Amino acid sequence: MTDPETSSAAHQTIDTSVPHSARIWNYWLGGKDNYPVDEQAGDAYTAVFPGIVTIARSSRAFLRRTITHLVTEAGIRQFLDVGTGLPTAENTHEVAQRLAPESRIVYVDNDPLVLAHARALLTSTPEGATAYVDADVLDPKRILAAAAETLDFSRPTALILSNILGHVADHATARAIVTDLMAALPSGSYLAVNDGSRGVDPVFEQAQDAYNESGAVPYNLRSIDEITAYFDGLELLEPGVVSVPLWRPDAGSPAPDMIGEHGGVGRKP
Repeated sequence: MTDPETSSAAHQTIDTSVPHSARIWNYWLGGKDNYPVDEQAGDAYTAVFPGIVTIARSSRAFLRRTITHLVTEAGIRQFLDVGTGLPTAENTHEVAQRLAPESRIVYVDNDPLVLAHARALLTSTPEGATAYVDADVLDPKRILAAAAETLDFSRPTALILSNILGHVADHATARAIVTDLMAALPSGSYLAVNDGSRGVDPVFEQAQDAYNESGAVPYNLRSIDEITAYFDGLELLEPGVVSVPLWRPDAGSPAPDMIGEHGGVGRKP
């Protein structure tokens, strides 16, 4: 993993005096790409709601299980991962290429900190490809145009939107983004979405609302119905949109608990 200080050009655009959501998430995942201010903010959040660490790690486990299913059961070999955030363990390309070395992955983010760590993402098996696109989730046309340099959109592709749509303030806009991105993918493509949810844990909701009011970049929790709406027009895989630990848990694992993070996978007919 690249050290946060190694890219001086990128570092000039990164304010290390204020907490940063991607670095805080990285801290909760047990990563090293964060600063004391991020650890302090992360610890302050967990003091109010310790369960956020479980949510962060359950989200990463959901990503691993969905990628595994898409490669081994659905035969997908192309992935468009929008809003990838900082690299940690079990990134999309690591999971996919471990199972199918010929897999091709495009990561998309517009964060200067993520850009500073792009080299950590730009690793690939010789048989496959991994690329990084500097683009905003609000600009689907740019995302698709840049991703097309690596991915063949005449072939089924999986669109991964993990904890990114909550950063889009308006739910209708978030739905339109999903629609625009999926419209460019052929029949047999898949959508995997997971986001923080309302209606499960009031303490989590209070903690997130307080965080949003602190001046940090807000992250909007969605109702389960709102998350489900992202799959309109798609064939939802069983068990549908559920709390992420309940989505096809690993065999032999302890009985999972419901948390305020919901997701699912749908197939484009």
